[in-house]
Amino acid sequence: MKPTVRTLLDRDDLALTLRTDAASLPDGALDTAVPWVHSSDLDDPAPFLERGQVLLTTGTQFGTDAGRDDPAAFDAYVARLREAGIAALGFGTEVVRATPELLVEACARHGLPLLEVPYRVPFIRVARTIADLNAADANARQAWALQAQRAISLAALRPDGLGATLTELSRRLDTWVGLVDAAGALDREAPVGGLGQPALGEVVGEARSMLRRGQRASRTLEAGTSVGRSQRMTLQTLGAGGALRGVLVIGDSAELDAAGREVVTAVIALAGLALEQNRDLDRARGHLRSGLLRSMLAGDLELAAGVSAEMWGPLPQDPVRVAISDLPAEHDDRMAEFLELRADEKQGRLFFGRAGEQVVVIAEDADQGVAGELATEFDVPVGVSDAASVADLARLHEQATRALERSRETGTGVTWFDDISRQGVLAFLARTDARAVARATLEPLIDYDRANGTGLLETTRTWLEHGGQFDATAQELGVHRHTVRSRIALAEKLLGRDLSGFHARADLWAALLATE
Repeated sequence: MKPTVRTLLDRDDLALTLRTDAASLPDGALDTAVPWVHSSDLDDPAPFLERGQVLLTTGTQFGTDAGRDDPAAFDAYVARLREAGIAALGFGTEVVRATPELLVEACARHGLPLLEVPYRVPFIRVARTIADLNAADANARQAWALQAQRAISLAALRPDGLGATLTELSRRLDTWVGLVDAAGALDREAPVGGLGQPALGEVVGEARSMLRRGQRASRTLEAGTSVGRSQRMTLQTLGAGGALRGVLVIGDSAELDAAGREVVTAVIALAGLALEQNRDLDRARGHLRSGLLRSMLAGDLELAAGVSAEMWGPLPQDPVRVAISDLPAEHDDRMAEFLELRADEKQGRLFFGRAGEQVVVIAEDADQGVAGELATEFDVPVGVSDAASVADLARLHEQATRALERSRETGTGVTWFDDISRQGVLAFLARTDARAVARATLEPLIDYDRANGTGLLETTRTWLEHGGQFDATAQELGVHRHTVRSRIALAEKLLGRDLSGFHARADLWAALLATE
């Protein structure tokens, strides 16, 4: 333990006396750690002091004649020391003079401990005492760090090495320790339930933000301030930039010294190694999942069901939906862990696998919400099929693929095949490769409207929507039916086609859909 002002007062060999009334001192003033002892008789030694030090003086700067003492000078002297942040002032009595009462009063006013040092106690003894105690504390902390690192290394060899490592770290630091995995979920904690809400939610939320950024980082967080129970938490990412494996969270970490930081650094290294090993295993499982997915899409459900039952649990039960998502740039491992977590929660009744640069998810109809989670968490387009039997997996995969293509084009997070199928076959013409042709088809109407400030394109669209009925179109637009007739006639002239036939109207409607 680091020496404090109280430590000096408790030493019989120093025989120091506290002259400042304890009631006038701030709470904890005597328990301030003292890194060093300095001596000076300068009138203003503050520029040469560091915070936390004890200053010793013989009082030469005050003169030898107590009758000429200036109260303002003593007050200014103590104020400068207080501003410099020293822990205590020691006065060597009877070297020049007895301890000035004005100094005692000034120290009481400013809440600075004043220690009276007997004439027989040399200042060097006080300084050596602090130096020896600090050296002993440093040696003890180093021994503690070595012992803790040894215990943590042994814990890492246990069956659940990662969990045992975090438990040992929590015990050694006497604080809560948690691990947020790459999917943004609390994977392990020690002690279990040791951090309550809302602090736990704030910590997990901040860890997810760090994971989304994808860069190695560490930061501190004051959690739980909303309920007046603030806790200082340290968060440290694990893994390489662009391939983060999780975030290590250490609670109440404001008092970590160099030895404590050494232990935490060792845990970060061990946890990172363990997670990297897990990633290699996860990738092997991912290859197995991809192979089973190809087998399922080819119609061999029996093989996939048997392997899945051994590895993860039974396959999803009818009715199922297929969701397809693009892999997020630089976050494919994190998406895999996210889906592994969801699959574990469903005890296997959610299956996924990688297919090229996409992830295919097979989920029971009740679990279709996973599509929205993927779109929100990873900011990627997702296409979802209708619900049907797992025996129709190839057809559902095709539906999800078409929905994914529409999701990419529209920029929406999740697109349901059911939504676009209700629009009819022509809706599928609204694709990038059809837009150029559609634009060229409609360009005469667009140019005419732009040049004349008319609404010819809008009238044509409304007319087609009403099946070519002039009265219904006129009512919708709030114009006379003869106005609609003249506009459609002009449109036919500009487009160079007769719109009285079905094929011409269908082609024009397809062009309008493709340019939406």
